[in-house]
Amino acid sequence: MTPSTIELVPTVEDRRIARHAAAAIVLTVAEAAIPLPLPGVKPGLANIVTLIVLARWGWREAVWVALLRVVAGSLLLGQFLAPGFFLSFSGAVASLVTLGFAMHLPRRWFGPVSLSIFAAFAHIGAQLVVARLWLVPHDGVFYLTPVFAAAAVLFGVVNGLIAARLLRDRPAA
Repeated sequence: MTPSTIELVPTVEDRRIARHAAAAIVLTVAEAAIPLPLPGVKPGLANIVTLIVLARWGWREAVWVALLRVVAGSLLLGQFLAPGFFLSFSGAVASLVTLGFAMHLPRRWFGPVSLSIFAAFAHIGAQLVVARLWLVPHDGVFYLTPVFAAAAVLFGVVNGLIAARLLRDRPAA
């Protein structure tokens, strides 16, 4: 009796998702080296990759890229299953759900910048809720909302502009 083997043959889609997830993971790790003015306020550079994937290949591939980025990034940074992982995961899921709804809005008025802002607000909103329910058992955590909202607008606009520029200037790969 010979042992059987299963051969997995990656598709073009699998390779594309892996390539984009790798780019997002690199941005996540690089971002971890940036000094932060306030814990939890990050530019979210990897979200640029998610926005590009969403625009070019759809929501399903964007979900794969974002979730692979959260899991692999947390493993590389030694934060897997730590509170930071759950905050990042909840933010990513909320952003993806928001993008899933928002991508059906008229593209004439809602492009990468507005989608990026929506996703940034969903991300930080989910993180504040998880922090309140799990880590900081006090409503005082919500006093940080204006700071995080300002960061969401700023980084949402910047990341959206970068994604829009890359979508315009670079052919699909």
